Amino acid sequence: MGSLNKMNFITRLSALHLRKSKLQQRHQSGRRPAVPLGSRILTDPSKVFEHNMWDHMQWSQEEEENAKEKAAENSLVKVHWEDQDKYEREANKYWNEFYKTHKNNFFKDRNWLFLEFPEILPEKMREELKTEERSSGHTKKNSIDSFSCKNEMFEEGEKYWKKNYGGGSTSVQGYVYNKTQAKSLTDNPQGKNCGEELGRLESFPGSDASYRILEVGCGAGNSVFPILKVLCNTPGTFLYCCDFSSGAVELVKSHSSYNSAWCSAFVHDVCDDALPYPFPDEILDVILLVFVLSTIHPDRMQGVVNRLAKLLKPGGMLLFRDYGRYDTAQLRFKKGHCLSENFYVRGDGTRVYFFTKDEVWNMFNLAGLTEIQNLVDRRLQVNRKKKVKMQRVWIQSKFQKPLLLSQNNLEETTRSHPYI
Repeated sequence: MGSLNKMNFITRLSALHLRKSKLQQRHQSGRRPAVPLGSRILTDPSKVFEHNMWDHMQWSQEEEENAKEKAAENSLVKVHWEDQDKYEREANKYWNEFYKTHKNNFFKDRNWLFLEFPEILPEKMREELKTEERSSGHTKKNSIDSFSCKNEMFEEGEKYWKKNYGGGSTSVQGYVYNKTQAKSLTDNPQGKNCGEELGRLESFPGSDASYRILEVGCGAGNSVFPILKVLCNTPGTFLYCCDFSSGAVELVKSHSSYNSAWCSAFVHDVCDDALPYPFPDEILDVILLVFVLSTIHPDRMQGVVNRLAKLLKPGGMLLFRDYGRYDTAQLRFKKGHCLSENFYVRGDGTRVYFFTKDEVWNMFNLAGLTEIQNLVDRRLQVNRKKKVKMQRVWIQSKFQKPLLLSQNNLEETTRSHPYI
């Protein structure tokens, strides 16, 4: 009940920004319905400096061409091969130095996570929130608008659950299947052997949980602690979080809100396929991959995604957000910082790649995941004091692991893509 009250507080706070108004008036109202990807629309250019951020910006052909020219220009001079090799070999060192310098003061807490990714929450919690708000909506007229907007927060997640699980779902070996799929699995000797094998495994952190989340590249905990505030003390939930940097993991573990009863933070190099995770494959309900994949060499990204896909339960979700092609951060690089096409090194030695949504789709599709959402998020960020405008571009995606994959399909997929 305590965690539910905390979540209600968060959603009520969000509702202040979620009340509906006509699209043409949103830039004037100061209210900001948040999903999908925000709804503060700039319709009057003279009011551009009234807010810090505007959503769903459409680029003109001229703006698109200028961005391509800037990216081409700053990519003319490549970093020497010897230095490129050093940045790859010593990536751990550069990120440790980053967190040693900035500690937990560089990034803000991602309190927007539940607005854009309601799938983080267990299904039961989403249902409880919807039921409670529906009930309160009958007693107060003003709460109708609030519920309607909060309902939008969870709309995509609910569509996903109903589409794939429907009303006649059941649980087998901790997974959720519809009744036909469940019968198929229990009749399959390989499925039984899988369950027996899991039963023989030694206890691991979160082994008693029924709903498990992994955040990859947790940094100093800017996603970890907003999630724990909502899920802590919720029976059956457990959060794993890992980072390449031991310094980042220490920051998470030393935080006053860290509790090993609900969370396990560990150092892990996701590029090392031979390095085991501290839990078995196919037990995760959600993987959060936010501004992490862009730090990895492009040649190694597919292997990382393939390995992560194996950690998901059938029906599990991978939630992705990262830098998009021609984001302001890409266009600001000077000559001599380009490692390879759309891949750069910052002054502190950390690296960043800028994606297209087609690249993202291709990677996750090759890993055997199905697209639920894959969007380009274009926003105009404004520095009102300096009167500076910045075109921001991010990719936001949701991919699901198929509920069941027949042995024939699995063999065919493996032959076609041997690295999966």
